Amino acid sequence: MQNQKPLAEFSHYVSLSVFGMIAMSCYILADTFFVAQGLGTNGLAALNLAVPAYNFIHGLGLMLGMGGATKFSIYKSQGEEKNSNSIYTHTLYLSAFFSLIFMAMGLFCSEPLARLLGADAAVFEMTNTYLKVMLLFAPAFILNDVFLCFVRNDGNPRLSMIATVSSSLFNIVFDYVFIFPCGMGIFGAILATGLAPVVGVVVMAPHWMRKQKGFHLIRTRIQAGMIGANLSLGFPSLLAQLSSGIVMITFNSLILPLEGNTGVAAYGVIANISLVVLSVYTGIAQGAQPLVSQAYGQNRPKAVVQFLRYSMLSMLAFSLVVYVILFVFADPIARIFNAENSAALQEIAVTGLKLYFISIPFAGFNIVLSTHFTSIERAIPAHILSLLRSLALVLPMAIVLSALWGMTGIWLTLPVTELVVAALGLILYKKPSKGLKNQYT
Repeated sequence: MQNQKPLAEFSHYVSLSVFGMIAMSCYILADTFFVAQGLGTNGLAALNLAVPAYNFIHGLGLMLGMGGATKFSIYKSQGEEKNSNSIYTHTLYLSAFFSLIFMAMGLFCSEPLARLLGADAAVFEMTNTYLKVMLLFAPAFILNDVFLCFVRNDGNPRLSMIATVSSSLFNIVFDYVFIFPCGMGIFGAILATGLAPVVGVVVMAPHWMRKQKGFHLIRTRIQAGMIGANLSLGFPSLLAQLSSGIVMITFNSLILPLEGNTGVAAYGVIANISLVVLSVYTGIAQGAQPLVSQAYGQNRPKAVVQFLRYSMLSMLAFSLVVYVILFVFADPIARIFNAENSAALQEIAVTGLKLYFISIPFAGFNIVLSTHFTSIERAIPAHILSLLRSLALVLPMAIVLSALWGMTGIWLTLPVTELVVAALGLILYKKPSKGLKNQYT
C-alpha cells in the first residue's frame, strides 16, 4: 500500500469497495424489483416485512469481518504474524457459532418471527417462506462477508469486488429465472439470493485457499481477548446494519395502521433504494478502513486524518448528486416498482422519496465517522454513534413524529435522527481520547 500516493491509494481501495457494496446491496433490490413485477403489492409487502432478517444476518457478518479484518490489518502492519492468524481463526469460530443460531431459528422459529414482524393472513405464507430460507442460508452470507473483509485487507480489494459483483449478477439473473420461467414465486427470489454469497465465496477461493496469503487457519484455544477485540471493533458495523433493520421493523409497525399493506409496500420501495445509497457510504468507509488501520498501526497520524478527509469529501459529493436525482425523478423511480399502477402506492412513495432522503448526507457522515473510529481502535465513540442511530434515538423519534404528523412524521424521522447523531459525532471527533490526541493535530 505504501508505494502509492495517498489519493491514488484511497481512490483504488474505495472505488473497488463502493462498487462491491453497491453490487451486494442489489441482492435485495433485485428481489424487490422482480417480486413487484411477479407478485404485486402483497409480494412487495411480504418482502419488506422479511428484509430486516437480512440486515441482522449481514450485520452479523460485517461485524465479524470488519472486527477481525481491522485487527488483522493492525497486527499485519506491526509484523505480528501469529496474532494475525489467531484473529482470523477466532473470526471463523464466531462465524460458525452464529451461523448455527440463525439456522436453528430458520428451522424452528420462522413462523412466530413472521407474525412478530407484522405479517397478516394476506402475506403470511410468503413472508414465512422468505424468512425461513434466508435464515438457513445464513452461513453463506456470514462467510462471504468475512472473506470479503479479510481478502480486501490482505491487499486484494480487486478480488473482493469481483466476488461481490459476480454474486450480485448471479442473483439478478436467477431472480428472473426462478420467479418467471420456473414459476417459483417468492421462494425462487430468496433461493437466488441465498445462493449468491456461495458464488462470492467460491470466486474468492484462489486467495483464501492459497498458502501465500497473509492469514491462515491455525490450531489455537479460544481466547477471550481475541473474541473481545473482534466483537468490540466490529460491533459498530453490526449496529449500522441493525439500524436499517430496526428502522424497517419500526416503520412497518407504524405504517400498517396508517396505510395498511399498500403503505408498507410503498415504504419497501424507499427502504430498498436506501439500502443501495447507504451501501455506497459503507463502501467508502470500508474501502478507507485498511488504509487508516495501517497508518494507525504505523503511527502516521497525518495520513489517518488525510484518509478521513478524502472519505468525507467523497460522501458529500455523492449525497448531493443522489438527492437531486431522487427529488427530480421521484415519480418515475416509484413507478418502476409499482407494477399494479396503484395511485395510493405512487403518491405515498413519491412523497417519501423526497422527504426520507434528506437524511443521506448526515447518515453518510455517521457511517464514515463510526468506521473511522473503529479503524483506529476507538470503539466507544463508534458504539455511541451506532447505538443512537439504531436504538436509542430513532425509535422514540419515529413514535413521536408519526403521532404528530402521520406519514410525514415517519418520513422525517431519519433526517432528524441522523442530523442529531452527526452533531454528536462531530463533538466526539473534536475531543479524541488522551492517547490519540496527537492524531488530530
